Amino acid sequence: MAQTLLDQDGVGMPWTAAPWGERLVPTSPARDFGVEMAKKVVVITGGGIGIGRATALAFAAAGYHVVVTDVLDTEGSAVVDAIRAKGGAADFRYLDVTNTVQANAVIADIEGRLGSPDVIVANAGIAHRVPLGAMTDEKWDHTFEVDLKGIFRAVRPALPGMIARGSGAIVAVSSIMGVAYGWDEHVHYSSAKAAVVGLIRGLAVELARSGVRVNGVAPGYIRTAQLLSKEHSLGPDGAEAAAAIIPMGRLGEPDDIADVIVFLASPGARYITGQTIVVDGGLLVGRY
Repeated sequence: MAQTLLDQDGVGMPWTAAPWGERLVPTSPARDFGVEMAKKVVVITGGGIGIGRATALAFAAAGYHVVVTDVLDTEGSAVVDAIRAKGGAADFRYLDVTNTVQANAVIADIEGRLGSPDVIVANAGIAHRVPLGAMTDEKWDHTFEVDLKGIFRAVRPALPGMIARGSGAIVAVSSIMGVAYGWDEHVHYSSAKAAVVGLIRGLAVELARSGVRVNGVAPGYIRTAQLLSKEHSLGPDGAEAAAAIIPMGRLGEPDDIADVIVFLASPGARYITGQTIVVDGGLLVGRY
């Protein structure tokens, strides 16, 4: 709906409220006080497959310019192609979230080309089965480098730009195995994902007055390559057995998580910060 915005001289100029995936950018008087629409920018780590891929497509549908990052070049580039094929804006950048230099460089590149990111979705993660008897410092540390420190590496270089703008949204991916359940032969994963919840809370409090919100999602059993891996998770048969105990009667799909992430980044979640939303089809409340 058209509204009237007063300039510094009190002269009204017409403008149209933008969709929440766009910024309002006032133009010069020579262009009749019009408004250009510049897409908001979202950066997604681990955006090549699974929840990351679904999230990239969901943000593109919401009108964002999507920067897909991953260590999987082929898969990440395919997501970008899919977005562009539907008329969206996207590009791919290689990012290993265990590498601080790479993370800083990727954010600096984005800021130079597109401006400060509006949203960071810290999704990259690993979950390797390691019995306690085989747990080494190296295996423990690698999981924390990706699943916990990888989030902070992606977020840290983007914060100055968000703070300077006075707005931003960060969404980090935890797990029900970090907020409620222990997972045998995955104690390092459960520990890292529990720490993600603490990271979300701490960042949220420190950044709240700057206009930057920080939230998380804790997925339940979601039909991804990770869940369907017999080596590291339930495998296909185990996943279907798990579906039988979920109150909603099915496994989650990546889109189920993606839509919640997009919501948490939207103005609809403007008074939500420091929260980790469980998305599990009722599993935690319905399994006695």
